[in-house]
Amino acid sequence: MEVSYKWLQEFIDLSESPEEVGKVLTSTGLEVEGIEKIEAIPGGLEGVVIGEVLTCTKHPDADKLSLTTVDVGSGQPLSIVCGAPNVAAGQKVVVALVGATLHPTSGEPFQIKKAKIRGAASEGMICAEDELGLGTSHAGIIVLDPNGPAAQLPNGTPAARYFNLEDDYQIAIGLTPNRIDAASHFGTARDLKAALKRPLRMPSVEAFVVNNTSFTLDVQVEDPKDCPRYTGLTITGLTVGESPAWLKQRLVSVGLKPINNIVDVTNFVCYDLGQPLHAFDADKIAGGKVIVKTVSEGTPFITLDGIERKLTATDLMICDAEKPMCIAGVFGGQNSGVSAQTTRIFLESAYFSATSVRKTAQHHGLKTDASFRFERGTDPNMPVFALKRAALLIQQVAGGEISSGITDLYPNPVEPFRVPVRYRNIDRLIGIQIDRAEIIRILNDLDIQAEEQSSEGFLAIVPPYRVDVTREADVIEEILRIYGLDNVPLSVTLAADSLSEFPKTDPDQWQGRVGQLLAANGFYEILTLSLTRPAYNDAIRETLVGDDVTLLNPLSEELSVMRQTLLFSALETLTYNLNRRQKDLKFFELGKIYHKVKLEDGSSKYVEQARLSLSMVGNQEAESWLQKGQAVAYHDLATAVQRILNLFRIKSFDTQPADTQLFQYGLTFLVNKKPLVSLGLVQPRLTKLVDLKQPVFYADFDWQMLLKLANSKTRYEEVSRFPEVRRDLSLVLDKGITFEQISRLARQTERKLLRTINVFDVYEGENLGLEKKAYSVSFMLQDSTQTLTDVTIDKTMQRLMTAFEQELGAVIRK
Repeated sequence: MEVSYKWLQEFIDLSESPEEVGKVLTSTGLEVEGIEKIEAIPGGLEGVVIGEVLTCTKHPDADKLSLTTVDVGSGQPLSIVCGAPNVAAGQKVVVALVGATLHPTSGEPFQIKKAKIRGAASEGMICAEDELGLGTSHAGIIVLDPNGPAAQLPNGTPAARYFNLEDDYQIAIGLTPNRIDAASHFGTARDLKAALKRPLRMPSVEAFVVNNTSFTLDVQVEDPKDCPRYTGLTITGLTVGESPAWLKQRLVSVGLKPINNIVDVTNFVCYDLGQPLHAFDADKIAGGKVIVKTVSEGTPFITLDGIERKLTATDLMICDAEKPMCIAGVFGGQNSGVSAQTTRIFLESAYFSATSVRKTAQHHGLKTDASFRFERGTDPNMPVFALKRAALLIQQVAGGEISSGITDLYPNPVEPFRVPVRYRNIDRLIGIQIDRAEIIRILNDLDIQAEEQSSEGFLAIVPPYRVDVTREADVIEEILRIYGLDNVPLSVTLAADSLSEFPKTDPDQWQGRVGQLLAANGFYEILTLSLTRPAYNDAIRETLVGDDVTLLNPLSEELSVMRQTLLFSALETLTYNLNRRQKDLKFFELGKIYHKVKLEDGSSKYVEQARLSLSMVGNQEAESWLQKGQAVAYHDLATAVQRILNLFRIKSFDTQPADTQLFQYGLTFLVNKKPLVSLGLVQPRLTKLVDLKQPVFYADFDWQMLLKLANSKTRYEEVSRFPEVRRDLSLVLDKGITFEQISRLARQTERKLLRTINVFDVYEGENLGLEKKAYSVSFMLQDSTQTLTDVTIDKTMQRLMTAFEQELGAVIRK
């Protein structure tokens, strides 16, 4: 929302600059997103001054030109050639100096330069209205009244001062939905009143009088629930035309386009007081009636934008005796609006139900200044005041007489909110004790009355326009935002105790990090249904830890139980995509599984667990001219699993063969003897259940266990300045010994110098024996304090070889 700095000054005295006002508004919760300078006219008459014509003679070589000397306060008169027929000595004129850029009413801007015109030097320009952008007249130069204000101004005075052209500033506020009370200059000024401790000025409506009652309409409200208050009056004998400059300037300052004086006044009051209004051409109101009601479903209605819309049975409409004229609180109708021929109007000011307006606006896709305010909640006590304000302004800019009394249909007045507040809760939530008198002062400045005051607290009477202040915490927030968050010191309690209560592990954060990791490695996330076929659970019954959770009223027999594994969800998704010729697939899913266990007392307990699954099928990468397609293998899946473990900084684990009911081959990683993840090649009998014939590699994580083991602490070390040293060994071992056992034993034997260990070749053959295999292993050694010597390296490698021989029965091949 945009507000004008100069417009705000009509409500409150502001000595602060626009930037300082922006900071105050932001501190109160009305965050200022930008401040833009708005010039009264383009260029702001920069370089244009008041001057006096000292001499004026005819140009010897041009009958229509005059040679003048002009005093512009610089000490040396300027020679200026002028073509205006009305220029004469002794005149006070407006002079554009050399270097000034003028923005004419029509045409492109141009700069004043020294020139020779028919041989005579010209050092500026004496200006006409249209040349300065002040009007359209080009009949002659501007001649200022010698007895008026110009007589008191010395030559050289900036013309902007004479014409009272002050720059304005447009302040853009990022208005949150709960602060619709600030969607006007009056509403914004209310916050400034409380923050700056200054009085507020309301525009006067004391001049409002009913001139006659010669034109009174019959106003009815058939739906008081959606229209709790409806007010209006008539004005006759007005003239629709262009708005005066001040009114157009106000609208332009907030980004609105002037239309005509009647519509401009309603828009002005909307931004002035926050109360939307609408003016109807009274001669187009059939039967002399204005009825607020709903109409039949499907009724056609043409809005101001020329589009025919089909109304719903819940759209609240402003109708006459024959037809709908306006969508209440949203948009006017094409056939009842003000035109150049209008001489009588019915002026409406109402309070509509926020729910009704929001529903209608969303249904028709209409977003207007009126609906923006109504659907968030306007002030039910403002319609009459705004009506008087608008009527007086219309009389000022369009003439006319108020020809009816004010109709005010308000059967059930909206009561203020009554909120009990305790001082101890104010102190607790803010963190400090604010002086009680200051609390009451802040609330009074915000139009919140503190009644039934005691040493314990008070009863806050909140005006109904503050639709967001209905609880004790809301009242306390109001106190804090005006008192100033920056004025609350950072206490030990707020800085440490409260923060320490936050969980160390944030599941949502970890989920996001895992998702980003897998997506970066070519995996797509899938979300699947928790219901599944009973046959799937039956196929892996021996591996399940509990009974099925069966639906009492299943939609179908095919989806009658809750899943106990994510495996079949992944397999079905793979099949779906493969059947659509998507061949190379990598999926992951974070979902829940369900089962039921029996307790000792015979009752049943339902268990819900979160799991993370990975599934891969097809090739590692799509085939291209650079490389042939290579089918995914176990180690591709193992690499993805290891990356997840590294993300959680899980370094130590044991392994065992994966469950053969699920996997043809694979591993299960255990931490503290509990399975963390199982991975491998899925048994073909399981893939056949979903008509999937390709090999599928699958991994299943215990998500809750992952979160418990997560280590978010990071330790950083300086990169060593000393070189690494590599040594290789070939170890002949029993087939049953894994590389994990080698790695664990090596790290237990050498904790200080061993940086990394890697296997770069595995060999099996008749030369070794049927039950033997050979690992070629590399060891990277490094000391962070000094360069390693051959003696130290040899001793370290000897310790490792001895450990391999004694603990694993290794034969070291030289």
